[in-house]
Formats: sequence, structure tokens, C-alpha cells
Amino acid sequence: MARMLPLLAEVWPDGSELDAAVHAFTGDIGPKGHSLPLRLASGLHALVLTGQDDDLIAAYPPHDVSDAVLKTALTGALARHEAFLTQWITSPPQTNEVRRSAVLIAGAHALVHRTGVSDLRLSELGASAGLNLMFDRYALNAADTRLGPEDAALTLSPDWAGPAPRAAPFTVNERRGVDLNPLDPHNADHALRLRAYLWADQEHRLTLTNAAIRANTAVVDRGDAVDWLDKRLSDATAGHMHLIYHTIAWQYFPTERQTTGTALIEAAGARATSDRPLAWLRMEADGETRGASVTARLWPGDHHIALGRADFHGRWVDWVDNPT
Repeated sequence: MARMLPLLAEVWPDGSELDAAVHAFTGDIGPKGHSLPLRLASGLHALVLTGQDDDLIAAYPPHDVSDAVLKTALTGALARHEAFLTQWITSPPQTNEVRRSAVLIAGAHALVHRTGVSDLRLSELGASAGLNLMFDRYALNAADTRLGPEDAALTLSPDWAGPAPRAAPFTVNERRGVDLNPLDPHNADHALRLRAYLWADQEHRLTLTNAAIRANTAVVDRGDAVDWLDKRLSDATAGHMHLIYHTIAWQYFPTERQTTGTALIEAAGARATSDRPLAWLRMEADGETRGASVTARLWPGDHHIALGRADFHGRWVDWVDNPT
């Protein structure tokens, strides 16, 4: 990717239909806006994954070619597949990073340890295709500790620093997510989009995602996360902990939605009891330079819990699990 994107700029087809489609976007086209370079990169990767362009396939990993060969392949692909790429970039990026489930597994165990309530109801905000709604079906290897089922669909082994995660077994009784544009991982076109945003030289991510797709049975509703959550919070069940969570999603909610959502969760927390606790687990950017913050709030009592930090793609976790 570090080689390909600058080369893409060098061979960009000025004046083409694709060029016009790119210029039709307004505002920030970078990673905090439309992410057009990533949309284009994923479209090219989709051509490779679907076997549509032999020259591009020959220039992509696992093949190791010169910049000149890669430039030639890119030039040809942009011309031959202009209609495909023009249509592809109309959809926003979709990255359902399975490795983020490492902090969800450890965080859920930590919260169950604190409450003693081991029956969970899951609500994920910004769930994409729902791959991280299945985190209880995955295993985590961390600091000589293994958490998760024996027959886990996949195993996550991030670079782990800090204490071992606490083991407090739990059962997920109900799970559901919400997204403005949910994907169905069992739909071939949707699954292609998920895979296309995993870069060609990162085979490990593709292997994990394929395993998560095979195991996925989660339901993700289409809609506004805060409106959806309002309805979910009205249904609390004794003997269950309602675990609300999101990973690198909250930052994309408009400020008004963040304010309303926080108020809804805090109001529900005020109604929580020891036999029906409410937890809010978050892995989100916080302005620090190293990764994302992993925190939780837990009711009753509105306990603020610092759990650590994690790489945005789950490659490493610095775990602390200390109340603040």
C-alpha cells in the first residue's frame, strides 16, 4: 500500500470518467472524510480477489515486482475497469476488523468478574457486518492465558503487555447490532467488500475474516444507532447484564447524537440494579498518539474503568484493567 498509492497518483487518468467521479466529491477526501484513496485501493484489490485482471494479479502480493511493473499494471487496470471502479467508489469504506474482538473478550470477562452476572445481552453500535458481535465464539491468547471456547471459530493472539486478562466465563443470551449501512457477510458482494478493504499483503487478516464470516449468525439492523439504542435500553431483564459496546465508531457520530446517546445510557444506568447491571465498553480514539483507549462504565454505581489501550487494528494491547 505504501508503494502503490503514490504510484496510483503518478498514473492517474486525468480527464477520464473515473477522474470526473472523484472530482464530484466535495469536502475532505482523506481518511477523516470520504477516504477516496482507500476506496480506490479497495476497488483495485477487489479486481484481484475476483480474478478480473491478470496483469494486476501478477503485480500484487504474493508477487514481488518493481515499481515500473506495478505502474504498468495500475495504468491498465484503471483503463480496463473504469466503469467498475467508478461504481465501486460510490460506497463508503467497510472495515469490520475482527482483531478488535481481543479487547471485547478481555473487557467482557473483566465486567463479568466485577458484577458476578454471567448472562449477557449484547448491543453493538456501528456493527458493520456484525463480525465483532460474535466475540464470545472467538478465543484470545494473552499473557499465558487463554479465554474462549475450546471449539473457537478463530484465535486472536495480539502482542499483549500488562497483566493477564481475568477469566470470568459468561454466556451470550442475545446479541444484536446496528449500522447506517450494514453488510450481510453471507452475501457474496458484501463479503467481497469486506475482504477488499483488507490489504493484499495482510493475509493473516483475510484468514481471520474468512473464519469470522463462516461463524457469523448475528443480526445487524439498519438505522441510527442512538434511536435504535433507545428502544434496546427500554427492555432490561433481571439476571442479565446489558453490554453496550463500540470499536472506532463513536467518533463518527455527530456531536448531537453522541450527547443524546450518552444521556440515554446514563439514564438507563441510573435504573440498573445488581441483578440487571448495565455496562458500556468502548475502544475509541482519544487524541493520544498510541492507539485507542479502552474504557468502560458500569452501573449501578457508574464506575469508570480504565482497561488499557489497543492498536486500532488489534495488533497489540496494553492492558491495565484498573478502576479510575
